[in-house]
Amino acid sequence: MKSRDTLVRLKRFQAEEKRRRVVQLSTMIAEFTRMSNELEREITHEEQRANISDPSHFAYPTYARAARSRRENIVASLNELKGQLEEAEAQFKEASEELAKAQSQEARDRGAERMIDVVAERRQAEIPQAFRRGV
Repeated sequence: MKSRDTLVRLKRFQAEEKRRRVVQLSTMIAEFTRMSNELEREITHEEQRANISDPSHFAYPTYARAARSRRENIVASLNELKGQLEEAEAQFKEASEELAKAQSQEARDRGAERMIDVVAERRQAEIPQAFRRGV
């Protein structure tokens, strides 16, 4: 059953690729979250230093304005990544189920092959006995 073997290897590869994608997205989300939190601290620090926390104020610090803009972009990217992560997790689950199905089919095929081999061995063992008895 080489074709079944190949199918199992293909499904295993696909599931592993989906798992890697989930890990990669999770890592990116963690990094973006860390960057967003760091920018938030910097914005707060800059606002406290200038004693102005209203972004529409004419004297609002330029660095705080730029950091706020970067943080908003990061949060938007973070939300997009979370959607991609949900999709990737669903694809990984589906690929894992397909792998399990292919593995169970392979195990069933191997069991059937073993049974055929056992029956053939028994028949081979019975043939000489039948000749000895004069059948």
